Amino acid sequence: MNSTCEALFFEREGDAVRCGLCAHHCLIGEGKRGICGVRENRGGKLVSLVYGNLVAEHIDPIEKKPLFHVLPGSLSYSIATMGCNFRCLHCQNSSISQVDRRSGDLPGSTRTPESVVEAAQRYGCRSISYTYVEPTIFFEFAYQCSVLAAPQGLKNIFVSNGYMSRQAAEMLAPVLTAINVDIKSFSDQFYKKVCGARLQPVLDTVELLHGLGVWVEVTTLIIPGMNDSPEELAAIASFLAAIDRNIPWHVTAFHPSHRMLDIPPTPRSTLTTAARIGKDKGLLHVYEGNVGTGGEDTICGACGAGLIERRGVEVVANRLTRGACPDCGAHLAGIWD
Repeated sequence: MNSTCEALFFEREGDAVRCGLCAHHCLIGEGKRGICGVRENRGGKLVSLVYGNLVAEHIDPIEKKPLFHVLPGSLSYSIATMGCNFRCLHCQNSSISQVDRRSGDLPGSTRTPESVVEAAQRYGCRSISYTYVEPTIFFEFAYQCSVLAAPQGLKNIFVSNGYMSRQAAEMLAPVLTAINVDIKSFSDQFYKKVCGARLQPVLDTVELLHGLGVWVEVTTLIIPGMNDSPEELAAIASFLAAIDRNIPWHVTAFHPSHRMLDIPPTPRSTLTTAARIGKDKGLLHVYEGNVGTGGEDTICGACGAGLIERRGVEVVANRLTRGACPDCGAHLAGIWD
C-alpha cells in the first residue's frame, strides 16, 4: 500500500477537485489522478499517494545536480518518489517519472522526514536534494523534510522543471536554499510537443524564486535540431541576464534516451557556441556539461582568475577564500558556507 496524506493546494469543484500545486491546475474527478499520476481525488479530498514513498535514495556530489555555486565539493542526500508532471520525450529517468495514472499502488520504501534528515547527517551530507523526478509532485514530503533539515544546518535543494504554482513556491522558499531549474527551450511549441507543458510558468518560477532569495541555477539540455539555434540560446541567456548576471547557466549535452533515440548526441562545438552566446549576453558564469573535462571550471567574473577546477562532477581544486577571489578580492555570488 502507498503511504498517503491529504494534499496541499486544492479546492473542491462539485465532485471534482482543482489541484493548485503546479501550473497544470488539473481538474480531477472522483477516483481519478492528475497529470503527475500521484495525486488522487478521494471523496472530494486530494490525496498524495507518495508521501514518504521513496524509490531513490543516493549520496551524490552536489555538482551532479548540477549546482556549482553551492557548497562545492560537498555531498547531497538525494531522494525521489515516483511521478512527474511533465511527459518529456527525452526523460533520462522515465522508469520512475512516468507512471500509470489509472490505478494501482506505486512502488517505494516508506520513510519519514526524520529518517531522511538523520540519514543525511549520518552520511556526512551537507544538503538534501529533492531530485530525479519533479520534486514538486511530492511537495508535502519534501516540504516536511526541509522544515526539519534547515534548523539542523542542512541545505535544501530542488532540481526542478520549474512548473510549480506561485502558491507552492512562496510556501517553499523560506526553507529552500537553492534550486536548479531546467529551461528546456525558449519555445512554447517545444514545451507543448516535447514536455506536455508550457514555457511561461517556468520563466515565472525562475524570476519568482530569485526574487524570494533562493539561489537559482539554470540548466538547458541542448538537443540537436530542437532547441540549439543561436537565436533561441541568445533568448534564454538574455532572459537570465536581465534577472541577474550572476545566475549560473549550465548548457549540457543531450544523449539519446527514452523516446528520442534517433537524435544524435550534442556536438561539443554546440556547447562552446552556447557558452560564448551566454557570455556575450552578459552572464558571468556559463558551464558546459555532459562532455567530460573542460568548460566546467569557475572563473572570477571580475579578474578572470581560475577559482574552482572541476573534472566532471569532481572538484579537484578550490581557491575561493570565504567566497572571494584570492587574487582580486571580488566576492563570488553563491552559497559557500
